[in-house]
Amino acid sequence: MKVTIIGPGTVGMVLAYTLMLRRVAREIVLVGRNRMKAEGEALDLMHAQAFLQVPVSVEAGDLEDAAGSEVVVVCASVPMPSGITDRNELAKGNVELMRELLPEVARVAPDCKLVMVSNPVDVLTWQAHELTGFPPERVMGTGTLVDSIRFRELLSEMVGIHPDDLRAYILGEHGEHQFPAMSVAQAGGEKIDDTPERRALCEEAKFGGFTVFRKKGNTCYAIGLAAAYTVESILMNERRTIPLSVKIDGYLGVTDVCLSLPVVVGKNGIERYIHPELNADEQAAFRKAAEAVKGVIEAVG
Repeated sequence: MKVTIIGPGTVGMVLAYTLMLRRVAREIVLVGRNRMKAEGEALDLMHAQAFLQVPVSVEAGDLEDAAGSEVVVVCASVPMPSGITDRNELAKGNVELMRELLPEVARVAPDCKLVMVSNPVDVLTWQAHELTGFPPERVMGTGTLVDSIRFRELLSEMVGIHPDDLRAYILGEHGEHQFPAMSVAQAGGEKIDDTPERRALCEEAKFGGFTVFRKKGNTCYAIGLAAAYTVESILMNERRTIPLSVKIDGYLGVTDVCLSLPVVVGKNGIERYIHPELNADEQAAFRKAAEAVKGVIEAVG
């Protein structure tokens, strides 16, 4: 099982390290503009092989070396400005970068599943569809997965239930127009009451990444593990239900844009779309998120 990671920076290397420790990939290829750094990262991981029961091959490579990959994960990005508060500031530069990278990925690894991590992830996931021509089930972005996990952690403290036992999602855009789907939130088959205090936790979750970025200059562990969680569900055919950025198929009248919905992820990529029965306010929020993301897509051309 081969995984290629394009962009072996802090996020890409958390992903590579996690995949190696979990032994879900047998071969990992690191592709970056700085070949020497990628080689150093690969050597560092290979030096850890003696501590593993099942060795994993890790090497640096070029885009050509993505051939035969079951999954390609894109973490590459233009530099993030200090003090950034809107991921859409990266849209123009990263769209140009994806136009350089993704057609080559489609050429050398035409059967891979593509996982987009770079921001703005909804815009770039849509671009990935356009640039590769892959079917919708083989292209996905990490979307609101980390936001949903942060939300569950906060909600867990408020309701006194372990976060793993909460079925509560942040949906829509990974950004300003995300929202908590409280109308379908539940634990143990019992609905979690929708209150202003609980909805307010979404705002705290939304800005969690920027808080980390402001304090340490990057975010890497949560998003790296989110990407690993998604890749593992593909490679191991786990069929987990995960909120990911996917091409919307007409749900609530929305088309031709990528937003986060719960989807079942397995060996074929997206095995099934889940269409939660949202209330009127949440439906409006989903449509508003669609218009916001479409606006950025149109702006970058």
